[in-house]
Order: sequence, then C-alpha cells, then structure tokens
Amino acid sequence: MPTMARSAGLLTVLIPAHNEGASIVPTIHAIDGVLQGAHIPHEILVSLDHCTDDTEAIVAALAAELPSVRGSVNPGPGGYGFAVRHGLDVYRGDAVVVVMADASDDPRDIVTYYRELEKGYDCAFGSRFVPGAAVRNYPWSKLVLNRIANSLVRLLFRERYNDFTNAFKAYRREVIEGCRPLLSNHFNLTIELPLKAIVRGYSWTVVPTNWYGREAGESKFLIKEMGSRYVYIILYALIEKYFSRGDYRRGGPS
Repeated sequence: MPTMARSAGLLTVLIPAHNEGASIVPTIHAIDGVLQGAHIPHEILVSLDHCTDDTEAIVAALAAELPSVRGSVNPGPGGYGFAVRHGLDVYRGDAVVVVMADASDDPRDIVTYYRELEKGYDCAFGSRFVPGAAVRNYPWSKLVLNRIANSLVRLLFRERYNDFTNAFKAYRREVIEGCRPLLSNHFNLTIELPLKAIVRGYSWTVVPTNWYGREAGESKFLIKEMGSRYVYIILYALIEKYFSRGDYRRGGPS
C-alpha cells in the first residue's frame, strides 16, 4: 500500500515503434489529446527501432506540430526490448508508462494510471481480465496462451495479479532505476519489469484496462521466439525472490 499521496510529476509516454507509420499518428494524437484534457504534464517519447518505412519522418513532423512529442533513434540492436530499454535511458519524466504504437491501449487508462501514482503507488498495473476491463479482437490462440502463461506466473510468485505479460504499465522513475540492470532484449521485458518491481518491494495497484486489436500494420510479437526467453526471466525473478535474502529489495536486505 502507498504511504501517502504525492506528485507524479512529468509523465513520459514511451512508445517503441518499428515500422508503425500506418498507426503512429492517430495513436499520438489520441494520447496527447487525452493527457492535455486531463491537465497531466507529459512528454510522448517515440523510441524509433530501426524503421525502414516513413515512421521516423512522421514522428519528426509530429514533433514540429506538438511540443510534447519527440523521437529518439535506438542505436543498439533492433527488437522490442532494446527499443524500450533505449527509451528508458533517455526519457525525461518522473514516471513512465509504456504504450504500444498500434493504438491497442486506451489513452484514458493512462490518466487512470497517473491518478494511482498520485495516490502514492510506485507502480500502476493494468489488467484486461478483471471486471470493468474490455478486450476486443484478441486472436483466440494468443488469448489461450496468454491465460496459461499468466496463471503459471501467478502460481509461481503467489500473487493475485493476472496480466503480467501486457506491456502497458506505469512506473515511477525510482522503480525503473531500482530494477536495473535490465536483462531482456525482446518482449520478455514486459514481464521483467513488473516481476522485479514486485520482488524488490515497490508498491503497486491494479486497475481494469481496455485493449483493442490492431487495425493497421503488423504485430511484431512472435510466439515461437518468446517461450524460452520468458522462462529465463521467470526463473531469474524466482531465484531473486526466494534465494537472494532480500539483497535487491528496496531499502536493502530484510
């Protein structure tokens, strides 16, 4: 539980983008409009991940139009994890929320996250699978695998949360710094961050969130490439939880 209400400060909306020219404009406009309307100080940081289409040029044009927008090119290897990690090296906010470029995440939920951080929580996690949430156009095969994977993580870590694998989460800056070094190069970063935050003793809360299937472009997530990478991160976090004797916990060993 949070100790007291406190400012969440400047919010960075971090969007990793690889060839998202077809989706990035409506995504950014929707996010900026919602946050402006909620009077939330923010920047929208697009981590450009080795784009070969017009995404980089589109983001540059948006940055000229909207003061809150900026792009930064991922100089390292390509991949979702590398792109997010680059963004986490250069973001300016006091808190950060990771949002997908394809408009699958509801911008109104970013406001909900921010309000939870203002209550004093270190992290705000969304769940697409609790009362009040909505999920549309989720491929059934991915949905089945999602529920199996999340049920396994819940069992192993003895936690009530049921949507670890969704990237759409918010963290205060001290959480990001406290979770370093980040190990994941790919989509397994989506579980590394919340698992480390929980194991290391940061406060968190869960709110219902909405998810809408991609309408443009192609998903970069490949199930066949992620299985062993997820297992690696889960095992790493389990070892830390049960065998590190609290050496990595917030505030030091318990």
